[in-house]
Amino acid sequence: VGDKVMVLARSGLWQEVVNVPASQTFLMPEGMSFEEAAALLVNYITAYMILFDFGNLRPNQSVLIHMAAGGVGTAAIQLCKTVENVTIFGTASASKHDSLKESGVAHPIDYRTMDYAEEVRKISPKGVDIVLDPLGGSDTSKAFNLLKPMGKLITYGVANLLTGQKKNLMAMAKTWWNQFSINALQLLHHNKAVCGYHLGYMDEEVELVGGVVAKLVNLYSQGKIKPKIDSVWPFDQVADAMRQMQEKKNVGKVILVPEAPKEESKKEEN
Repeated sequence: VGDKVMVLARSGLWQEVVNVPASQTFLMPEGMSFEEAAALLVNYITAYMILFDFGNLRPNQSVLIHMAAGGVGTAAIQLCKTVENVTIFGTASASKHDSLKESGVAHPIDYRTMDYAEEVRKISPKGVDIVLDPLGGSDTSKAFNLLKPMGKLITYGVANLLTGQKKNLMAMAKTWWNQFSINALQLLHHNKAVCGYHLGYMDEEVELVGGVVAKLVNLYSQGKIKPKIDSVWPFDQVADAMRQMQEKKNVGKVILVPEAPKEESKKEEN
């Protein structure tokens, strides 16, 4: 009672009161804000397990991070920086490139105006060691083709299904049709790995996830990782918060809080 904790749950967190099993709670480290705590678990657990448990990231390797300015993207960049001499390629709209360079992305690529696969090949003809794929569809095939021998592709989302505020059935059908498919024999010939990751299905893996959180808390306490908060919105502005993401304006996490921060409330009163 009274402990400040971070919470993992599949859904139901846009509420003032939340009830979860104790095994899905983790003590917040000293000096962490509630906003940082809200931004840490899902993104950093995902990025950590993709890069280290599946990706086996090592010094002198190269990584392609899609949606590099988003929540998992910013977490992955920081975690890459904990390994010596890792070269990071990151896709994002041009307005976010300066921010990405400051955070450690060697080669930001504007996916809207350039073919990112071609851009990667110009700099690294053999491709990259690890691709983080939250896109799905034809982008997964491009990711597989960009891998060096012994490279690893980790797919963890299908963002290509989401094209705007309303469901676009044509976009969904196209993404489904273009979904990457490969059999075991083909993998054998390519010397590459394909992995799938979904934190939502790790509910039973309490020890595994707990071990990752302990490592992340340690990295936070050492100052090696720090959740990047794009903006904080009260519950009654949830539509604006969602729009911030849909219009791809955010750099880092969009956070919801039950009420507007007190400083803002005071300013409005004045």
